[in-house]
Amino acid sequence: MRFDRYYNHAEITEFLHAWQREHPNLMAVEPAGKSHEGRDIWLVTLTNGATGAHADKPAFYADGNIHASEVSASTAVLHLIHKCLTRYGTDPDITRLLDTRTLYLIPRLNPDGAEWALESPPRIIRSSTRTYPWPEEDVYGLERKDLDGDGRILSMRIPDPNGPWKISEAEPRLMERRKPTETGGVYYRLLPEGIVHNYDGMTLRARQIPQGLDLNRNYPSAWRVESEQHGAGDFPTSEPEVRAGVETIVRRPNICGAVVFHTFSGVNLRLPSRYPDDEMAPEDLWVYKEVGDVGEKMTGYPAISVWHDFKYHPKEIMTGDFDDWAYEHRGIFAWTTEIWSPQRQAGLKDYKYIDWFRDHPFEHDLALLKWSDEKLGGRGYADWVPYDHPQLGRVEIGGWDPHHAFRNPPPGFLEAEVGPLGDWVVYQALSTPKLEHRETRVEPVGDGWWRVRFAVQNTGWLPTNVTKLAEKKRLVRGVFAEIAGDGPAQGWLKSGLIQQQGPQLRGWSSVPVSGFGWHTDETDDMHVFEWVVAAGEYQITAKHDRAGTVRQTLRVPS
Repeated sequence: MRFDRYYNHAEITEFLHAWQREHPNLMAVEPAGKSHEGRDIWLVTLTNGATGAHADKPAFYADGNIHASEVSASTAVLHLIHKCLTRYGTDPDITRLLDTRTLYLIPRLNPDGAEWALESPPRIIRSSTRTYPWPEEDVYGLERKDLDGDGRILSMRIPDPNGPWKISEAEPRLMERRKPTETGGVYYRLLPEGIVHNYDGMTLRARQIPQGLDLNRNYPSAWRVESEQHGAGDFPTSEPEVRAGVETIVRRPNICGAVVFHTFSGVNLRLPSRYPDDEMAPEDLWVYKEVGDVGEKMTGYPAISVWHDFKYHPKEIMTGDFDDWAYEHRGIFAWTTEIWSPQRQAGLKDYKYIDWFRDHPFEHDLALLKWSDEKLGGRGYADWVPYDHPQLGRVEIGGWDPHHAFRNPPPGFLEAEVGPLGDWVVYQALSTPKLEHRETRVEPVGDGWWRVRFAVQNTGWLPTNVTKLAEKKRLVRGVFAEIAGDGPAQGWLKSGLIQQQGPQLRGWSSVPVSGFGWHTDETDDMHVFEWVVAAGEYQITAKHDRAGTVRQTLRVPS
């Protein structure tokens, strides 16, 4: 696989199954579900089968391309798979990862929408290809369309004395906003390239896209109806793509964290989405900030709060998204990585991610145009060309090419952009809790009975409950142990329960940085299970739904 182009569903399917054939000990591929149009949604499981079953190890989840045109999100997951397979045995982190953990990865959660986005010209929708919320198509308004046959959908500019745009004097290729008191010039109205359905000769509006779903508003946490949250779907997980992702995680309780890939902004988004930081458990916020700081160092993407820094409108909230569901219903840490920042590529640093599209200095447009000229060979911005529009008459087509320069990295930038993102996933997966056998002690207590003390320990950075919220809501049980012997228990078990429920085990994520004499590192990362048994052979199993499973065969002497 080359990482300087984008792949369709058939090609991804071929690659995944070829990799599985080449690395059957490390990789498995299975359908997580079917898309709206019936395509397989492929789930990849990565782990070293020789060191244990995937379900017996702590795991991490990632997916990409829930939004149709965000195809570089698929590339990020594919690149991670490729890196794990090709570097296993030589890269110590990846080797340890696959020996001790499991990755569950869905490269393309929304294959239908991606197929549309990869057409030439692209058909751009938000998410699913399913018609929603109404079965009828909008018969009025402007529909985006490639009119001149160049494979792109750009902009149209139309002379209008009340238009809010003018040709820039500083750079005549660019359009500049008209000043509040400006009059007496030549002004324009800007529209997406396309045709106008049932044009009345005077008024213009955008045609409502028939495919109005936003799959990242269809998750169960705080889901709201369409009138309150646009694109939410008929009910939580009503869409097969979302249901496939949800069921993948729910059926695999060993999943401890997640990163889902989107585009674009060049940021790692963290919770909360609908309330401020001070309403979150401080212990969880501290972890988010520490992991986010590491992510910025590894990827160059700053970690920011959705509530504080990434709202589309200051008075509106987003609900029904993946991250909130994963944290609030599953009790795991979840991130959204927004791949690619053309602004940063152009040298812009101090800008607000969402607010930038509402208002930014014209100098930023100049910097982006310079970047397009020098780094993209001019492909990010098209000169304005006259065109005879079937409804609007003489117009000009040109301007920014959002599909090439903004929505995803241009192919030549792709591998360098997504490569470090996988490294951050590996770091987080290796930070998960890990249950290990610490020690077994067998001591005589008299009359042919023996005390067995079986100690297990969490050797991971995070606690076994992962988040404080999971502990508070009891979303996951503590460590559990079971002993099995030959014959009825009355003959070999004197005391202790055959099945025992233990506590959560601490990691060292909560250890303070300063040790000035008053801090005590208690052994609450360890738990000891006890039984008094007769001589014989016993099978002891200890497990935690998230931290993994350990087993020991024990022979007690006579």
